Amino acid sequence: MRRAPWRPSGLGLVTLLALAGWPAAADAQRQLADSMDSTPPFRVGERLTYQVKYGRIPIGRASMAVVGIEDVRGRPAYHVAFRIDGGLPGLQVHDSYESWLDTATLASRRHVQEIREVRYRRSTRYEIFPEERQYWENDEDSLHASVASPLDEGSFVYFIRTVRVPVGQTRAFHQYFKPDRNPVIIRAIRRDTVEVPSGRYPTVVVRPTIRARGIFAEDGEAELWFSDDAHRILVQLRTKFAGFSLSLSLTEFRPGTP
Repeated sequence: MRRAPWRPSGLGLVTLLALAGWPAAADAQRQLADSMDSTPPFRVGERLTYQVKYGRIPIGRASMAVVGIEDVRGRPAYHVAFRIDGGLPGLQVHDSYESWLDTATLASRRHVQEIREVRYRRSTRYEIFPEERQYWENDEDSLHASVASPLDEGSFVYFIRTVRVPVGQTRAFHQYFKPDRNPVIIRAIRRDTVEVPSGRYPTVVVRPTIRARGIFAEDGEAELWFSDDAHRILVQLRTKFAGFSLSLSLTEFRPGTP
């Protein structure tokens, strides 16, 4: 029986990343459970602020935040938000991504994108149904096939923070909510100590690749520096995107409430 589409109540906002071929579902779920921490390293109220650079030129700011825990169709979900604002004269970017992640499974249940790049404008809303492995887009009446334990662009960095990939090893996950974009590959390539505006951090450098356009595309050579501690915060990001070098460096970290 087809689910009647949920109608939005006026939410809006928030741009960044992108990630199904599903092998045996039980095997994939087992691999995921073995790789993830039982308790997420992030909490409500956590906020990270970044300086954004185009090459060596500062062009703006970005932020990531765990806004709160909200109800999504009867399930509690972390509401997380990413925003990037800046650009050069005549080339302004104001993008944001919001995601709602089930507090028990971290599966994505809703995702909202607001993209404002130069003259390009796009607003997209996804309602995602992990139990049925389906999703719909922008109030359309028909449902599309999805995957178990789905992820979206906005939830991807939070997912990486919960996954244990030993340095020198690679993991493949079939969890991007659009099946043809899988697998998502995560490589833990080295340890490194970095200086950013907020301080000096021992880190683990991770290289994610996704079969999609965006900053984690296979040809983008994206690298993410995660703090090598209990918080596993994103300290630094470098990638090639749309033909230019883009970097984010942490300027402020405000932990959430225990």
